[in-house]
Amino acid sequence: MNDTGSATPPPGLATPFRVDRLVDRFGRVHTDLRVSVTDRCTLRCTYCMPLDAAFKPRGELLTFDEFVRVVAVAAGLGIRSVRVTGGEPLLRPGLPELIARLVALPGIGEVALTTNGLLLESQAAGLRAAGLHRLNVSLDALDDETFRRIARADGLDRVLAGLGAAREAGFTGIRVNAVSIRGITEAQAVPLARFCSREGFHLRFIEFMPLDAESAWSGAQVLTGQEVRRILEADLGPLEPAPSADPGQPAVDWRFADGSLVGFIDPVSHPFCDRCDRLRLTADGQLRNCLFSTSEWDARALLRAGGENLDDRLSRLLLDCTAAKHAAHGIGAPGFERPARAMYQIGG
Repeated sequence: MNDTGSATPPPGLATPFRVDRLVDRFGRVHTDLRVSVTDRCTLRCTYCMPLDAAFKPRGELLTFDEFVRVVAVAAGLGIRSVRVTGGEPLLRPGLPELIARLVALPGIGEVALTTNGLLLESQAAGLRAAGLHRLNVSLDALDDETFRRIARADGLDRVLAGLGAAREAGFTGIRVNAVSIRGITEAQAVPLARFCSREGFHLRFIEFMPLDAESAWSGAQVLTGQEVRRILEADLGPLEPAPSADPGQPAVDWRFADGSLVGFIDPVSHPFCDRCDRLRLTADGQLRNCLFSTSEWDARALLRAGGENLDDRLSRLLLDCTAAKHAAHGIGAPGFERPARAMYQIGG
């Protein structure tokens, strides 16, 4: 670490301080910040958490004031959208207060949230009242047995109830995220597509990534987006490419003849690193420039040390983190190194 609290970047990567945008050395402009508010969760999904997950002491997690301070500084450097994640973010007490404060920050145009949906039925109205713009709900299966096999817990009925409550609360454009795992989820693709088309949700299939805490991932388990698309077309008819309003989004959208959309997020078979515009802030205050980064930049240390020019030092930390970003995550490439942290510890 250097005296700003940041990891010392390789020679030539330090960024001049007085800049107003988060641009890496490959020209990618970063406008999206993923903010994890907890590492705790109500499920133990095989692709994310071990059964015996160890969580950070609550005192090591950022406070709401600290989250808002970092996001405000990031907004001054061009961050325009914030996604609140976990773990399961709805486990964080008082979350609507944080949502409202993030929505009110100058420069922030969208605040979204990713949840597993188990606690959504009771919280959807409060989140909507706080100004939350958009919801992503994880739902990998529509039958109890497969849901339980993946999540290692019950709760499908609660997720479905949460989706219904979110729609009743006034949320539109709700996205449903489904992780695809070979040998487990093939039979779920068509039912999920039919369900989301009927209910008006935007379904997105996500390839299984090497971020499981038990290090059980292998390339043989990756059910690719192209394979899922073939499953859908064989039963539901042809899909046509659909234009995206956001070139930085990870999903590539396709459209059925009835107009319903389905997206494919294919980080393993078709990486989208060339258009990545995201940075991440973990629940314990570490900045990361990639899900698969093996380095972190310690915002919590700066925040808790205090002192003069704190915002300037946080700005430099964000700039250093961005400058050190690699061209690609490198999954499947020689020398690829899994990050030490699993998905629940980083933020989905």
